[in-house]
Amino acid sequence: MTAALDVDGLDISYRVRRRWVPVVRDVSFSVPAGGAYGLVGESGCGKSTVALAVVRHLAANGRIDRGRVSIAGTDVSTLGPAELRALRSRAVSMVYQNPMTALNPSMRVGEQLAEVFGVLGIGRAEALDRSRAALERVAIADPGRVLRRYPHQLSGGMAQRVVIAMALAKDPALLILDEPTTGLDATVEAEVLDLVNALRAESGTAVLFISHNLGVIRRMCDRVGVLYAGRLVEEGDAARLFEHQRHPYSTGLLRAIPRAGRVKADGALDTIPGFLPDRPGGLIGCTFAERCALADDRCRREEPPLSTDADGHRSRCFHAEQAGELPRTAPTTTLPVRPPGPPLVEVRNLSKTFTQDGHPLRVLRDVHLSIGAGETLGLVGESGSGKTTLARAIVGMLPVDAGTEMTLEGAPLADRTSARSTEQLRAVQIVFQNPDAALNPSKSIRSIIRRSVRRLGGGAPGPRTDELAAAVQLSSRYLDARPSQLSGGLKQRVAIARAFAGAPRLVICDEPTSALDVSVQAAIVNLLDDLQRSTGVSYLFISHDLGVVRYLADRIAVLYLGEVMQLGPAAEVFRGPHHPYTEALLSAVASVDEPARDRIRLTGEIPSPGDLPPGCPFQTRCPRRLPGTCEREHPPLRELSSDHLVRCHLPLDQLGGG
Repeated sequence: MTAALDVDGLDISYRVRRRWVPVVRDVSFSVPAGGAYGLVGESGCGKSTVALAVVRHLAANGRIDRGRVSIAGTDVSTLGPAELRALRSRAVSMVYQNPMTALNPSMRVGEQLAEVFGVLGIGRAEALDRSRAALERVAIADPGRVLRRYPHQLSGGMAQRVVIAMALAKDPALLILDEPTTGLDATVEAEVLDLVNALRAESGTAVLFISHNLGVIRRMCDRVGVLYAGRLVEEGDAARLFEHQRHPYSTGLLRAIPRAGRVKADGALDTIPGFLPDRPGGLIGCTFAERCALADDRCRREEPPLSTDADGHRSRCFHAEQAGELPRTAPTTTLPVRPPGPPLVEVRNLSKTFTQDGHPLRVLRDVHLSIGAGETLGLVGESGSGKTTLARAIVGMLPVDAGTEMTLEGAPLADRTSARSTEQLRAVQIVFQNPDAALNPSKSIRSIIRRSVRRLGGGAPGPRTDELAAAVQLSSRYLDARPSQLSGGLKQRVAIARAFAGAPRLVICDEPTSALDVSVQAAIVNLLDDLQRSTGVSYLFISHDLGVVRYLADRIAVLYLGEVMQLGPAAEVFRGPHHPYTEALLSAVASVDEPARDRIRLTGEIPSPGDLPPGCPFQTRCPRRLPGTCEREHPPLRELSSDHLVRCHLPLDQLGGG
């Protein structure tokens, strides 16, 4: 039977400074119709380059040196421009990590979606109807309003759902997903993955899935290929690879994930030491040898062949049998975890109302929170729940509604940075999800950090810059580089160094690791933990990754449509009892420890903040609502224990979990 995608002996090079540099070497794999193949590895290992080569969309300085790519039996290299356009428009869809690169900023969302259907020969009226249905398929609330928006008016998660809707609209024969769920919360991610699986079952669509989220790869894929420095170092059945790795790099990736309920008090996360080689094509021996604890002289002298065992599992390692016994690399610290102190920051009755199309949108409603000195408060919830709005209100980037009270160590905290004292500006800082948007591309790293030191009065700019670089484990050789010359993980270290320039008391971390691969994520999480142990800083940690939140957080706040649904110690929130919404979030998490799990599917659409339902805001989607009560009465926050609150009408002994 002809494979939907067949990649055979692929070599790819990029022209850099007048010479061709090999970046992908001898990569081979195939995906049958209806199958799903996962491609994993650190940023820079060649995953996206392989995906772009599949559709002949490499950058101008890239070329395929050797090998063959076939889609449904057609050699892509033999297609002329018109045939290639036809293939891309009808048979292949691709979803990129950054949705804004796929959306035209000058066109409304509805026009862009309708254009997809227009290519398929569908009339405009029907195309608009199908566009609305496409947004409903990816769980977008109020699709009519979203269709009228421009891309810049969408959140990152909503923009990604629009791009996924566009990709699924034509029921492609091959769907290439390049980090498609990075900006999505657990429930929407699960809905999108279910959609992809349904498409596979109904239409026989083949999927090439590239992701840093190894739990998603395990849930979705039949086979997995592990890329390192452009080489396929392990490849085989997904279940077997996740349970019995035959390459130390695969083992290192899986160990970097916080799993099995591990928390920061249990010790630091494992990381993979060192960095990807700059010029993998010129290396002698195994490309992973310099980072591998199992490497010996033979590994540094000879390149291991890609060996295949009796079950069709392939690995490129002389020590494949010992790969699962790779020595642990978790850094040790002599500093204990500090117990949380008295309240540092408190917010009471925090509300925020925006105006859109002349209508009020109340995105935060009477939020009460406190963050203790040296404490990490994890903030979770779906996209649109108000997490980032809450973060920006606390940091002083947004004016809030009348009646809101915020205090820092008991003193009033103004809602705008312009009204805060220098000491308060130093005390409350933020690290954003995307460091590129926060770092001046024309300045060196040294200049960026020095400017923050000068503005926040953190000390002598020169020595303090060196001190901060050392604190975030940023080598001095990077200080004269510009942001574009650094990897995502290094840029995030720069953003953290800048936030700590004035010795802050509270740092708000808004999805600081969502775009990072698991090994870099582990290093950043360890760094945040080390800084907290050494300085006593508090964190408001916002993330869709509930595993990372469970590892770092002392307490958890669950937000839904601008209201706190559950608030309590992290261990209790994860163990239960659960609010029905919390229970649904936890059930949707993709885990590397199990291929699939029963999850709670929420009914209905997420209501718009401009048209909130009466009674409990969750009642339109809640699988356990009490008819006649939840629709009429707004539930109060009730005590499960002295420091564990839940907003629900259900009797406490009937809440899930526990």
